[in-house]
Amino acid sequence: MGALVADRIVARVPATLRALVSMIVLCGAIGMLVEGRARILRSGSEVRLRTAPVDPRDLFRGDYVILNYDISTLDLAGLQGDRDFSRGDPIHVQLTPGTDGFARPVGAYKIRPPTSGSDVVIEGHVLTTGVCPRAENGTVDCSRIRNGMRVAYGLESYFVPQGTGLAIERTERSRLEVVAAVAPSGSSAIKRLLIDGRLVHAEPPF
Repeated sequence: MGALVADRIVARVPATLRALVSMIVLCGAIGMLVEGRARILRSGSEVRLRTAPVDPRDLFRGDYVILNYDISTLDLAGLQGDRDFSRGDPIHVQLTPGTDGFARPVGAYKIRPPTSGSDVVIEGHVLTTGVCPRAENGTVDCSRIRNGMRVAYGLESYFVPQGTGLAIERTERSRLEVVAAVAPSGSSAIKRLLIDGRLVHAEPPF
């Protein structure tokens, strides 16, 4: 009965007013998403990530690169934390700066762990388990037990100015670097993209 009355009330509202309200709600939702990402970029802790592009462009939406990180493949045998992850599980990866300044994983947890010092915790979800782990030199090592796990962090796609995606896609792994911002909640966003230490693209903090 209540739903029927509500439908009658809505039906009496002019169509233009209903459309205007819908647009305001939609714009508000988009604004919240944009502001949430901007907040991460402004106040999140910066981490340097080694990465390699693996795909060139989306011709319909402008150029973008698909990025694959060293921390995208985790070897649970060498990390602190939990072991029984399944595909689709949320995961909290503790990162610490290596001697070269790039972030390296030191723990993988189902529940966000406390951190101290320069460590940060980035949130992702498990894509695949039981894959070949990555060796210290960055190559995939299938000679050991398959303790590896593929993880996505929401940093795997990055749009760049049209016409530049293919050039970045062809860049050698060792030359490409991403600086990401990680919020206290674990959410993250790409802040800067560099090649040979030189800035290529930067996201405005708004």
